[in-house]
Amino acid sequence: MIAVIQRVSQASVTVNHHVIGKIDRGILVLLAIEPDDNETKAKRLAQRIAGYRIFEDDAGKMNLNVSDIDGEILVVSQFTLAADTRSGMRPSFTSAAKSEISIPLYNYFCLQLRGHGFAVPTGEFGADMKVALVNDGPVTFTLTC
Repeated sequence: MIAVIQRVSQASVTVNHHVIGKIDRGILVLLAIEPDDNETKAKRLAQRIAGYRIFEDDAGKMNLNVSDIDGEILVVSQFTLAADTRSGMRPSFTSAAKSEISIPLYNYFCLQLRGHGFAVPTGEFGADMKVALVNDGPVTFTLTC
């Protein structure tokens, strides 16, 4: 699993001109699933994101997690993160999991985040989505499991 997480002051995802997911301060997660991913990896990645300390404390250090700041988490599927870009001039997507693996794991990942107390609005798996965000910092990390 590959997750790009961005600390945001706001983020939203729109499908067919309708906002289907929106958060204020928190984390935007762009999530890719690879063929060898499983529920164990999804659970571990959700734990890491829920506890990842990327928000500043009173001293200006990244010591707070999203729960500490009463933040929110928005999850958007993005299979392009799993692209093989090592050669050529066009990405290959053979390293991204097929939908029969991806969809259940994507849903399981979101369920795990909900188990940490987050509402977790999402994008629409496989849809043409427009993602808008205000990256706070900017702060962006790639996490893998």
